[in-house]
Amino acid sequence: MSDLRRLRAHAISQSLFPQTTLKAAIRKLGFVQADPIRSPARAQDLILRHRVINYRAGDLERRYASLDIEEDVLYAYGFLPRAIWQFLHPRDVGSISKLEKKVFDTVCKFGVMHPVELQEHFGSARVINAWGGYSKATTRALESLHYRGLLRIARRENGIRLYERAQPWDAALSPSERLRKLIIVVANALAPVSEKSLLANTVRFRRLGDPRSMLENLLKSGELEKKVVDGITYVWPYAKRVSEETPRTVRFLAPFDPLVWDRRRFEHLWGWPYRFEAYTPVAKRLRGYYAMPLLWCDSVIGWANASVIGDRLSVDVGFIGKRPVDAEFRSELEAEIARMETFLKLVNKSD
Repeated sequence: MSDLRRLRAHAISQSLFPQTTLKAAIRKLGFVQADPIRSPARAQDLILRHRVINYRAGDLERRYASLDIEEDVLYAYGFLPRAIWQFLHPRDVGSISKLEKKVFDTVCKFGVMHPVELQEHFGSARVINAWGGYSKATTRALESLHYRGLLRIARRENGIRLYERAQPWDAALSPSERLRKLIIVVANALAPVSEKSLLANTVRFRRLGDPRSMLENLLKSGELEKKVVDGITYVWPYAKRVSEETPRTVRFLAPFDPLVWDRRRFEHLWGWPYRFEAYTPVAKRLRGYYAMPLLWCDSVIGWANASVIGDRLSVDVGFIGKRPVDAEFRSELEAEIARMETFLKLVNKSD
């Protein structure tokens, strides 16, 4: 087996582990990216359906309170075990504003609050948000307090975040130890990850120390391993054994699935550029609004666009090269579509 083929097998076996419970899957992944687009389901649900037994769209939101997890920013925004969330805080983000102090005190006094409830206390003044549009000032204050680790997401209602006071973080951890653990978490979530990508996605932690020096220490200690493939240095947490056998299965992967998240690694492993086109003008899209990479065995051979029409799932697939014509692929493609229907709790087409 070539080094590149072995690297692909490593990536698949590392990320697409045998299905387990929801809590165990989140713990094993270390991080699940969130995205509000539902096409045909949110990214977090599309990621978890491959890794959790009998997972259904919305299970994460429904079971959030019982999972011992938090929403926060790691290398992107998403869900992570509370034990990992502890490593992120405290964040040094400057002094708290008068409005943020008042919002924090209000949430502490009244408990779980919806952003609309805060507007009733403070009015509906608007501020420019990070995307150039307008947001309610109180909502921005909630988001800032959440990022600081002072508030947490208690739950969601129809996708809207409800806030409450956060539990105290572990102040006993030194900045250096937090940095060490965070680098390992990111390396695990994206393994095998290029050294360049790992450093780029941990630079936000530089307030805790020098990520490059810490990476060198982790490689020297054996906690992380590395290998150069086609001139690219890849890094991953120490593993006793990595399976080189990949199941002969079709999977539709979310655009933010950890297996395809790093677009440069994607192109190196599978030989073609994948781009997320939801924000690309329609006329310039090559593969579709929410095209999901299509994994067959150990190769990403194309993409799938899925939409729900009435109570039926419509799936259009496209291919980089020729579409496989063997009966096994056709059967596995149909099985993946059926799994998607079950995940979405739709009426089966055969009914």
